[in-house]
Amino acid sequence: MSSTRKRRVFPFTAVIGQEEMKLALLLNVIDPRIGGVMIMGDRGTGKSTTIRALADLLPGIDVVSGDPYNSSPIDPDLQSTDVLERIERGESLGTESRQVPMVDLPLGATEDRLCGTIDIEKALSEGVRAFEPGLLAKANRGLLYVDEVNLLDDHLVDVLLDSAASGWNTVEREGISVRHPARFVLIGSGNPEEGELRPQLLDRFGMSVEVRTVRDANLRVQVVDQRTAFDSDPDGFSSSVEENQSLLQKKVVEAQQRLESVTIDEELRLRISAVCGELDVDGLRGDIVTNRAARALAAFEGRTEVSDEDVSRVVCCSLRHRLRKDPLEQIDSGDRVVKVFCKVFEINENSDQAEFELSLAG
Repeated sequence: MSSTRKRRVFPFTAVIGQEEMKLALLLNVIDPRIGGVMIMGDRGTGKSTTIRALADLLPGIDVVSGDPYNSSPIDPDLQSTDVLERIERGESLGTESRQVPMVDLPLGATEDRLCGTIDIEKALSEGVRAFEPGLLAKANRGLLYVDEVNLLDDHLVDVLLDSAASGWNTVEREGISVRHPARFVLIGSGNPEEGELRPQLLDRFGMSVEVRTVRDANLRVQVVDQRTAFDSDPDGFSSSVEENQSLLQKKVVEAQQRLESVTIDEELRLRISAVCGELDVDGLRGDIVTNRAARALAAFEGRTEVSDEDVSRVVCCSLRHRLRKDPLEQIDSGDRVVKVFCKVFEINENSDQAEFELSLAG
């Protein structure tokens, strides 16, 4: 782990509490196909701090030198049109290492700022595609964070979710079309008191977590002391947890490499789908995300086979935001998911449910 960082960011491993949020973020980094995380909770609970800490934790990525899309030197699915054309011409590509991009989407952003814009005048007068990349291009192969996502215009949320799902961004204007890779982990956060996302949009996020204010006095003092120590001496504080950061970074990288070899047996897949059916979850996203999140968790913990406990730890995050049918209805806290899970997995309601509810909560 390099000690020279461009950004002074509070270390991920020093974040106290909020285990469910931290786990959901790590699982999405291990397998971005999970589909991102929606984090809802009280103000001042460390949402933004933890998300920025995650970007700082991740190892650098190799990109094609000078490419505005963070194109991969080796993976065609992560290369821009310009890079693909250069490869076809037989050009040699220079490479450089960059920190994983962390892009903040401001609430006042326009669609042109998000997607990029085409300079029509230059295209017509000079006959070249003059494309000004937007935030989606900058976020490719990284994290795209939208604070107060519930206050963002719905059409921009649609664009974000479409790009996150397809991995591509296409801009078309006046007969000119530009397409580039846009694979990123979409992370949204918000305060439910300021408004909810429509159920149709909420369902598009892979996982949903709730964060609450820490009530325990001792933990609150720990949080205050750590933040004070970091603000007083960021470099010294970061050095004190550098070993923990390195170990976690290594664990994430190994999990990414192990993911493809993780299996989940048919009986377990049937039970996951039975839970989704019992909860009357619309569509199949719930089934897919629960399977992917459970596999990512098994990989993270060094195993190649998914267990019942893996499912129990991710099923709430994967399903509870998919239970809303009415936009005026609040997101379920997870109680319904717990009860159905215990029923389908034949967990004793009295003796074992408390233990499983703890694991469900992360």
